[in-house]
Amino acid sequence: MLASATAVSLSLALPACEVPSRDRWVTTENANVDIDWDEVGEAYKAAEGPEDLERRVTEIYTGDEVISVAVQDLDEKTQVITGFFDGNADGAVADGEKIFSIKRDLKTSEAAQYQIEGHGHYSHYHSPIWDIAMGMMVGNMISSMFLPTYRPMYLTPYTTSPMRRDALVGQRNTYRAQNPGKFAKSSQSGRSYGSKGSSWGSRSSTPSSSPRRSSFGGGRFGLRDRGARQRIRLEA
Repeated sequence: MLASATAVSLSLALPACEVPSRDRWVTTENANVDIDWDEVGEAYKAAEGPEDLERRVTEIYTGDEVISVAVQDLDEKTQVITGFFDGNADGAVADGEKIFSIKRDLKTSEAAQYQIEGHGHYSHYHSPIWDIAMGMMVGNMISSMFLPTYRPMYLTPYTTSPMRRDALVGQRNTYRAQNPGKFAKSSQSGRSYGSKGSSWGSRSSTPSSSPRRSSFGGGRFGLRDRGARQRIRLEA
C-alpha cells in the first residue's frame, strides 16, 4: 500500500518540475554561464584601448575563464575585435576559442558603425548595427579614429598576452568584491548565478515581456517555479 501511494505521489509531483523550453545556461568551455551583450557593447564604447577592453569584458563575464582579445585593423576604415578563451595559452585566436567579434567600420570623417556577433555556443547572437558619431562620449579606442592624424595601429594584430592572466584575474576579483550585488556565489559545477536580465544568451538584448521567476540574491534561476505539489495522506 505504501509503495502504491508513493508512486501516485511521484506521478502527481513530476509535472510541476517540467523542463523550461528555453535553457538559461549556455555551455562554454569550462562553465555554464551567459554573457550580457549590452555590457559588452558598453565596455567597447568606454575602452581606452585593448588592455582596458580585455579588463572590462573579463569583469563582465561571470565564469572563471579570462577573456582575451585580439584587435586587428583590416584597413584604414575597418577594425575587428575578437574575444576568445585562450585555452592553450599561446596568445593566438583559434576558431574553437572564439566567443564574440566586434566589427567597426569608419563611414565618414564624422560617423562610424559597429556590430557584435557571437561565436561557438554564442553563435545565435547578432546585435543590431550601432551608429557612432564624432562628439559622442566614447573611449579613446573609438574616438581616436575621428582624429585627422588617425592611422591604423593594429595592422599587426594585438592579442592579450598569456602573461597578463594573473593581472586580469586580480582586477576581476577586486571588481567583484567591490560590486557584490552583481555577482552571486557560483556553484561547484561552474554555473554562475549572476544577477542579469533576460538579454543574457538571447537573440536580442530587448528584455523579455514574460514575468520574472523566483530570485535569490537578485539573480534569477534557470528553472521555472515548481508550484505546489499535491500531497497524499497515508491512512493506517
